[in-house]
Amino acid sequence: GSKGHYRYHWQSHNVKHSGVDDMVLLSKITEDSIVENLKKRYMDDYIFTYIGSVLISVNPFKQMPYFGEKEIEMYQGAAQYENPPHIYALADSMYRNMIIDRENQCVIISGESGAGKTVAAKYIMSYISKISGGGPKVQHVKDIILQSNPLLEAFGNAKTVRNNNSSRFGKYFEIQFSPGGEPDGGKISNFLLEKSRVVMRNPGERSFHIFYQLIEGASSEQKSSLGITSMDYYYYLSLSGSYKVDDINDKSDFQETLHAMSVIGIFAEEQALVLQIVAGILHLGNISFKEVGNYAGVESEEFLAFPAFLLGINQDRLKEKLTSRQMDSKWGGKSESINVTLNVEQACYTRDALAKALHSRVFDYLVDSINKAMEKDHEEYNIGVLDIYGFEIFQKNGFEQFCINFVNEKLQQIFIELTLKAEQEEYVQEGIRWTPIEYFNNKIVCDLIENKVNPPGIMSILDDVCATMHAVGEGADQTLLQKLQMQIGTHEHFNSWNQGFIIHHYAGKVSYDMDGFCERNRDVLFMDLIELMQSSDLPFIKALFPENLQVDKKGRPTTAGSKIKKQANDLVGTLMKCTPHYIRCIKPNETKKSRDWEESRVKHQVEYLGLKENIRVRRAGYAYRRVFKKFLQRYAILTKATWPSWKGEEKQGVLHLLQSVNMDPDQYQLGKSKVFIKAPESLFLLEEMRERKYDGYARAIQKAWRKYTARKKYVQMREEASDLLLNKKERRRNSINRNFVGDYIGMEDHPELRQFVGKREKIDFADTVTKYDRRFKSVKRDLVLTPKCIYLIGREKIKQGPEKGQVKEVLKRRMEVERILSVSLSTMQDDIFILHEQEYDSLLESVFKTEFLSLLSKRYEEKTQRKLPLKFSNTLEVKLKKESWGPWSSAGSRQVQFMQGQGDVAILKPSNKVLQISIGPGLPKNSRPTRRNLTQGRGYSSRSQNQTYPMRAAPPPPAGVWTACIHTLFTSRSAAKWSNKSPPVCSPSPDPRTSVGQSEEPISQQPESLDFLKVPDQGAAGVRRQTSSRPPPAGGRPKPQPKPKPQVPQCRALYAYDAQDTDELSFNANDVIDIIKEDPSGWWTGRLRGKQGLFPNNYVTKI
Repeated sequence: GSKGHYRYHWQSHNVKHSGVDDMVLLSKITEDSIVENLKKRYMDDYIFTYIGSVLISVNPFKQMPYFGEKEIEMYQGAAQYENPPHIYALADSMYRNMIIDRENQCVIISGESGAGKTVAAKYIMSYISKISGGGPKVQHVKDIILQSNPLLEAFGNAKTVRNNNSSRFGKYFEIQFSPGGEPDGGKISNFLLEKSRVVMRNPGERSFHIFYQLIEGASSEQKSSLGITSMDYYYYLSLSGSYKVDDINDKSDFQETLHAMSVIGIFAEEQALVLQIVAGILHLGNISFKEVGNYAGVESEEFLAFPAFLLGINQDRLKEKLTSRQMDSKWGGKSESINVTLNVEQACYTRDALAKALHSRVFDYLVDSINKAMEKDHEEYNIGVLDIYGFEIFQKNGFEQFCINFVNEKLQQIFIELTLKAEQEEYVQEGIRWTPIEYFNNKIVCDLIENKVNPPGIMSILDDVCATMHAVGEGADQTLLQKLQMQIGTHEHFNSWNQGFIIHHYAGKVSYDMDGFCERNRDVLFMDLIELMQSSDLPFIKALFPENLQVDKKGRPTTAGSKIKKQANDLVGTLMKCTPHYIRCIKPNETKKSRDWEESRVKHQVEYLGLKENIRVRRAGYAYRRVFKKFLQRYAILTKATWPSWKGEEKQGVLHLLQSVNMDPDQYQLGKSKVFIKAPESLFLLEEMRERKYDGYARAIQKAWRKYTARKKYVQMREEASDLLLNKKERRRNSINRNFVGDYIGMEDHPELRQFVGKREKIDFADTVTKYDRRFKSVKRDLVLTPKCIYLIGREKIKQGPEKGQVKEVLKRRMEVERILSVSLSTMQDDIFILHEQEYDSLLESVFKTEFLSLLSKRYEEKTQRKLPLKFSNTLEVKLKKESWGPWSSAGSRQVQFMQGQGDVAILKPSNKVLQISIGPGLPKNSRPTRRNLTQGRGYSSRSQNQTYPMRAAPPPPAGVWTACIHTLFTSRSAAKWSNKSPPVCSPSPDPRTSVGQSEEPISQQPESLDFLKVPDQGAAGVRRQTSSRPPPAGGRPKPQPKPKPQVPQCRALYAYDAQDTDELSFNANDVIDIIKEDPSGWWTGRLRGKQGLFPNNYVTKI
């Protein structure tokens, strides 16, 4: 592995980093250092690395753990530098740039076969689907986008020697968006389906997945009606002798394929017909031919019956069309049709042509169905994902590999054009200082393949030869080879041999076998076969062959080569209109095993992908360039002079912006029409400042809106909450009319608590509550409610490691809202409640219980469409958690009994397995909140009324009261050794809840001696100062004596208290507070250090 090479990311909590995240930062730029860095990261399970904005992805050949909800939240809206490299960062960048810049985006995923391109495309589509909003219609489009993958993979992917799930077609998937960024449409362009795989393939490979899925996954009824038996029964499948794949479950994949068809709107009847054609193709392959005279005859006629039945055609017509062909001949100005009987080779070719055509047209039908399901009236913005076969080199490379490698060559050209060539040319045009960097431009190879004339390319020569071929042209391939040798034999990127030719591609030399080149290029489906399928009894099959045979076709038919050339150039045109992003996929080995690293193979890919040149250009160049106008539009908000619009010349406006953010002049250059920014960090600075500006304005708007809605809903919320307890529970005098705040902790200011809650989860309620354990011992917990879960967060001292001795927050319990069975309460005015859950219960106490329960019941109803069961009784059961040690280890239950007592404070008396709670009578059970003026701030009742005490309950004293007392006694006694004064004694809190399980004998209250804080004895010097003679005062009346200061009652703080609102006092333990007003609510008014405010009386003791 790479021990010793890792570090931890400065912004990520304990996220280990290996090598460098961005290879622009490599100290040496060589192929070897790039490979070494990729290897370090790969061996530590980091498969993603950047080169500036280009993402390098190494196939791990195993499931990686970092593609969950947590990562989606982490990368959403984050800048590239904030998190480790990830495909989600690239997807998020595309999505945000599309919305902000109003420009179409695309991602070009390239790499050889088996490098992980299809999986990368799926992750991008999945991420965009997750982060974009929208209603039911948008959700339907998202479902289609995601379900199109398994469907097209079933009919278009296969196992090859290099890849168990190789895409055997190319697709460009456009996800279309509304201006608000919601995916509301889509379009798939597919090209180059390798249909020859249906009838032939290399040893050790499979045909398309759907054939194996049907055999493994079909029901017994389907097997019977479609004539499905074992795989080796079918000639087409037995050709390569490979049936099973280790990591593919054909049976479950078949169900996924059927589900995908349903999602995109293909009904059950059409699904059955699609499967009927798939079975029909398999049965067609079992028709074999023998030589009768010099012609072909069907070897065994019973094999004709089933395919004819499945395809809805006449058995005799099928036999006739497979063994003969109608040809038009012209003689003396007249044309007549003659029937030509075929030989065995031609009959096999005709059978295979029909099988290939059927599969190809079903595939086109599926793509068309997906497009219709996502169709949109007009295009607005889109993100395109290009997933195409990778560069391929097999033992025997034919026409298909030639086409695939040509398209890859074109994609490499785009990459060179946009990242190496265009970038350098732009610097020259804009007058930017620049030292050119050398690179290989593969345009010369593209021209070798696609040139029309001077000299003609391979495709033009191929089309010429095909135009002069007759029927199945024996010898046509040799003619082609001779013409190639004659016309382009001297080209530096071309060689030939006796059976084919060699092209020096950007990814290496590939030798192509000429066998079947011309025939596959012609790609002609004979009219007889089209007529045969149009005679089917099944309208669905007829519709797959819509050709009008009456129209006399003049001129050359379109060849496969010219079709793919047009598609490739159209694709390039589409990509050039978008803002491109790149993923370069690397295959680390040929074994398809994880953690296997073939150095030479990776180095070869690093070389041909041009990663070294890419790093050099990125390092020397500018990470960001923008037209002046667009730059001004994006960052105008940063200064008053540019917002809402700049009045002067655009270039001056850009300069003003850059200077206003104090960007180093070395970091940017202004060209003739664009601004160029060198380091990504400088761009991140601008983005961060822009975000802050918008954030500030957004917060101001949110604050005003929240204030408005809070006032509007205040009465309704309070009454709804009160209705939960109406006629069932007595109410506390001080809480029935109080305002609801929700977050009493201030979660936004406590990241140590926020870490346990989802990044974007809304906090409905948060408060520090008391929890009672199986021995009824009280501990403090932070109770947090979100729309999904209830969290109980505690604190624990770390026992080992570098943080030993520190107290850290720990998630003690997480309960999903819908898993709450019920909540139990007494009928008295206490604050106790029990959350019942399947596993065990939680016994809690909170002064804000009514607010918590009202919010919980609302969330429970949203999740389950049922009311939250609330149970009221004065004898409650608490189910315990089973523990595996100690005298209290067994599971079981505890009982809580409530009885009538005195006063508003609950007295708790534990006795073995029963907790007795006594409390005085509260307000009647039918009490309701009184309507109050909504415009007043939190905490006070209306001043127009006679009562002036605040409308809130005093908080319980902090946890660990007894610990604090013991600590104070210990330190006081230590001090007593030196001071000869009696040690002070700490008093427990007036709130009896904190003294559960402790001795009930009262501890005498004595104020702690604070003499040492007084002004020190002045000694002899002081006496001298006071008795020294002074000049007599001037004449006149003596100065009047100052009025004595009025004596005010005082109290000393037992514990520290942090103000929860602007009208409250904060103080530390042992602070002395002047009491201005005592209030029966438990909130007194006092003054400390010149500030006046409210404080809870159970945190202090009177002096």
